[in-house]
Amino acid sequence: MTLKIGILATGITPDPLIGEFGSFADMFQRLFKQAGHQFDYVNFDVRDGEFPESATDCDGWIVTGSKSNVYENLPWMQKLKVLIRDIYLADRPMLGICFGHQIIADAFDAHVHKYSGGWGVGLHEYSLTRKVEGLDLESAKFTLSVMHQDQVLEKPDAAEVIAESAFCPHAVLQYDNRILTFQAHPEFDVTFETRLVKHLRGQSVPEADADKALEGLSTPEATTDSIAIANWMAGFLMRDQKKASNTAKAEEETAATC
Repeated sequence: MTLKIGILATGITPDPLIGEFGSFADMFQRLFKQAGHQFDYVNFDVRDGEFPESATDCDGWIVTGSKSNVYENLPWMQKLKVLIRDIYLADRPMLGICFGHQIIADAFDAHVHKYSGGWGVGLHEYSLTRKVEGLDLESAKFTLSVMHQDQVLEKPDAAEVIAESAFCPHAVLQYDNRILTFQAHPEFDVTFETRLVKHLRGQSVPEADADKALEGLSTPEATTDSIAIANWMAGFLMRDQKKASNTAKAEEETAATC
């Protein structure tokens, strides 16, 4: 059975880039396809009041990035936080990316605000705090595209830090086996990140920060671990299928020994 994944869209690609790269929801679908995973998708533009009827309408959920700030606490954000808690209680797997990472933390009473260290732009490297099942990396580090000024400044009590950096101590959070969130953008490849930084340079992103990021993005070594992270995220979304498969396998092995 193909899983039905609900994408809770909290933002959209800038107008000059959307024609070439698609929406954030499109990027997630493209990334999972590149990693070899097939899901059925339904999109909800929650900024415009498009919400599912129930937390159980989909088998799994993704909360996307956004240019909005969690602490604006707009009516659609308040409603989204209620849905996030409902999804958690319904025990449906959920991913959160950038703004999604932040609003999920806020829904669990964490402190989210502008980071005193300024903007995170370009490619950032993170270190795992523990071994992760289903994550195939050459080392305990991975690199992803980033674009944020806000951060989760205090870890929610309900969450465990899975990856960190000096710039972003709460870079990846996991809430039991139900929610997995990333401050970075696995769905942004180097090409899109480069174009996005150039687009935002001197507007929301200071020129000095943008120029430093572009320097790193232009090197021959510039790459991300997005496919490995996509496999991790897909495995998280498919946890119930994996659980059922493992149960069936155990039952077959038990029957074979009888």
